[in-house]
Amino acid sequence: MEEVKSYLGCIRHHIESIIRPSCVIQYMMHWLQKDVIEQIKCMEETGLTNAAKLFIDKLLELEAEGWYRGFLDGLRAAEYTGLCAALEDQDFHDIESLEEQRDHLRLIYSNVKSNINPDDVVPHFQDILSQAETEEIKQQARTKGDTAGAEKLIDCLLRSDKKEWPKTLTLALESEGHTQVLQVWAPNKESTKKEAMDCNEEGEQSCFNLVQYSEEPDQLNSCLSAAPLLDRDSSSVEVNNSYPYEPAPVLTIRKYQDELAQPAYKGKNTIICAPTGSGKTFVALSICERHLKSMPEGKKGKVLFMATKVPVYEQQKDVFCKYFEGSDYGVVGFCGETSENVPIGLALESYDIIIMTPQILVNCLQEGSVSSVSIFTLMIFDECHNTIGSHPYNVIMFHYMDMKHGSTKEKCPQIVGLTASVGTGKSKNEHEATQYVRKLCASLDTEVLSTVKENLKELKEIVNQPEKLIRETERRQKDPFTEIMSAIMSATEQMAKVVLPCLDTLSNIQNRRFGTQKYEQWIVDTQRKCRIIPMESKDEERRICQALFTYTEYLRKYNDALMINDDARTKDALDYLKDFIDNVKNGSYNPVEQDVTKVFEAKLPMLEKISEENLNPKLDDVQFILKEAYRENPQTRTLLFVKTRALVSALKKWIDDNPNLSFLKPDILIGRSKRNDDLGMSLPSQKGALESFKSDNDSKLLIATSVADEGIDIPACNLVLLYEYVGNVTKMIQVRGRGRAKDSQCILVTSKRDEAEKERNNLLHEKLMTKVVENLQNQYQQNKEEFLKRINQIQKDEKYQRDVKKSIKGPKLTEENKQLLCYKCKTFACNTDDIRLIQVSHHTVIDPTFKDRYITKPHPKPRGFVGYTKKFKIFCRNPTCKEDWGVSGTYQNFQNIPLIKIEKFVVVSQNGKQEYFPKWIKVDFKMKEFMSEEISESFSASPEE
Repeated sequence: MEEVKSYLGCIRHHIESIIRPSCVIQYMMHWLQKDVIEQIKCMEETGLTNAAKLFIDKLLELEAEGWYRGFLDGLRAAEYTGLCAALEDQDFHDIESLEEQRDHLRLIYSNVKSNINPDDVVPHFQDILSQAETEEIKQQARTKGDTAGAEKLIDCLLRSDKKEWPKTLTLALESEGHTQVLQVWAPNKESTKKEAMDCNEEGEQSCFNLVQYSEEPDQLNSCLSAAPLLDRDSSSVEVNNSYPYEPAPVLTIRKYQDELAQPAYKGKNTIICAPTGSGKTFVALSICERHLKSMPEGKKGKVLFMATKVPVYEQQKDVFCKYFEGSDYGVVGFCGETSENVPIGLALESYDIIIMTPQILVNCLQEGSVSSVSIFTLMIFDECHNTIGSHPYNVIMFHYMDMKHGSTKEKCPQIVGLTASVGTGKSKNEHEATQYVRKLCASLDTEVLSTVKENLKELKEIVNQPEKLIRETERRQKDPFTEIMSAIMSATEQMAKVVLPCLDTLSNIQNRRFGTQKYEQWIVDTQRKCRIIPMESKDEERRICQALFTYTEYLRKYNDALMINDDARTKDALDYLKDFIDNVKNGSYNPVEQDVTKVFEAKLPMLEKISEENLNPKLDDVQFILKEAYRENPQTRTLLFVKTRALVSALKKWIDDNPNLSFLKPDILIGRSKRNDDLGMSLPSQKGALESFKSDNDSKLLIATSVADEGIDIPACNLVLLYEYVGNVTKMIQVRGRGRAKDSQCILVTSKRDEAEKERNNLLHEKLMTKVVENLQNQYQQNKEEFLKRINQIQKDEKYQRDVKKSIKGPKLTEENKQLLCYKCKTFACNTDDIRLIQVSHHTVIDPTFKDRYITKPHPKPRGFVGYTKKFKIFCRNPTCKEDWGVSGTYQNFQNIPLIKIEKFVVVSQNGKQEYFPKWIKVDFKMKEFMSEEISESFSASPEE
């Protein structure tokens, strides 16, 4: 049996490149435990090769008799006849002979997927594809189009163990008349090689063996670009050998890029500061490759590349996967909630390059699944200017600093940061700005600030600096909508004061104006305070609390509508309110809601009339800018940045309804997280929007929130419009840099004088930042020891402050049994004695009567994490409340296990004192660990079949 395992270990790479484990493991249930099977299935969602590696690992651990014969029988039953025969005969010649055809198909991948119709071609492969594969290809074509179906077909062929598939592909292309594809699939091999050599000798850029960075869109896309990102599956983990990429090219970077990389090549901790669009990702690729290749004999490098936003993560992951495909270095990526299903610690051991969002690493370090950042030899921080405060980047560096300045002997990884702007914070002068940048250097343990000096001419030739303009526009002279809505809001506030006369004293936020962010802050603070208003009569307390939540929620929507009206059409603001009222009426529609709605509806006819006439001059300016831009250049691509999701929706409707602008066919890009009633944008939707905008398809304008202001590569964008969108100097530089094309413009459109002034100040801060970086570089050159000494002292001071905070013990947790009440209606939910901890950070209730106090609805995004599968959302059973309390699902084969959100409850002590805890980490009571025996006794739950 040891000989079998040894042999299997030697040829496992063939198996891993072919099988889909879920097709085989169903025949291995006699040997594999149920939890192992589930683990493999979960891993398969992240990539077939990943899952196949885990499958083989588990096979090699088996000791029971008959498992190898069972494995072979499973392969045969799953129609892996070629692989099964190779294993039985111990002859992989036929399998290995397919490698050349696989490489060639990867090479012409883009050509094939774009020029075949899967419905026509697939019937030719009935002896090659399994029934499941055939159905999957057809399903992809039906739901996502021919290209997606073609991609799935190619993927199946690349994993096929049938030696006849190359010949079948040739016959299928001939039969269906796909001559263009046939010419690249079955050409004269010798002439093909000669043509490639000739092309390279003439200095042309080949997408197969040369990568050079260029700002020209056609060259960028023909070389190493992030375009394949948009053709990918949206799963959270991808590995480099799961996709049909071209063979790994040889990276040739420009002189200025090489200059930026030099300090990092020498192993120095470096912040690379270069303009947006200068190809910092390619610099990172070069650093990464050189780092891995220069490791001492017997030692293996491990590189971590982090990106702060999911679309940027997806883009960078695809660039790394594409470049290192076919090399000796494995690439894996982790992102999003579904990564919790993956044994990240195990995966990190198996791969050389890891791409992830930083919060995942923070979670792993806290949970202990990753023991230390010392497992990496190089850590690359994309958009490293975020390494401040409590940002995940900084939390990761806290672990690094504990290692550097602690008693451990572990070796710290090399650090490389990438940014277009190190920023200046809230600095008022050069000294404060210097302190800010020096502290950033200390946070990243940086020795060198690398900027382009010797090759500035080349940088300026390559990177297009958008022209920055500030266009101050007029607001409405008179705004009857705002006048009427302000009166409605005043009346609503008076109704709330009848219920609670001391309403104005609840919050410390005073001088609030309707239609402002400050008013929103007042609402949030008031709602938080009204949760814990103690009263002798609990019924009265419940009535007042619920009424105040209703009033303040109406006020929030009215405030939103005023802000929409200020920047968009009155019609869109009114539609926003009418949608809200309709949703309220479709719910329980209690007496308080009825009374408030009457006040609004009494003014509705007047508001309807106003909405037809109340034009917004700010939109006229935006229309003028867009019309002129597309008149001068019909190929213009515009990124329109706004601050809120509601405004994204309103502006899209305005453009769609505007006969002068509807040809732009705008798309939107917003974040994924939930905001109040907005569920956000799924990752596939984000990818689709970016793909449409990047391509030459219909969409010529993308309306986006801040999710698009960092790192997203859109080479064709030549107009960036900032509509009432102003931040700090770092945001200004990042957003301006979205305009990559030649002769780009970045225009701020604002009616607020202070916003225009703030942007002008940002331009001054940009000059200040450049001067400070030069000064720090000079300080390093003149006295390296003193520079590093000051960095070291900042680190020690920061660490000391963190250690002091850790040493200060929080309040002692009480063992008192307290009550949890719904914060909105004060209905009893459960006792704290019945709360149990699941996997450190999740909280369930073992009281069997708890389920009688909530109702359930199917979860809109059912998914699993750490052994728990969400199936339902749970809501307060009170028909006039129905507040979201959390989720319900399965855990350890028990059904209907609730997980509750502490922020949805008020905690009441036995003496009647009420407290509100926004996070579980803040609670003052003890909780026991989850024990399955308690669940079985309390719920009488039977395991799922």
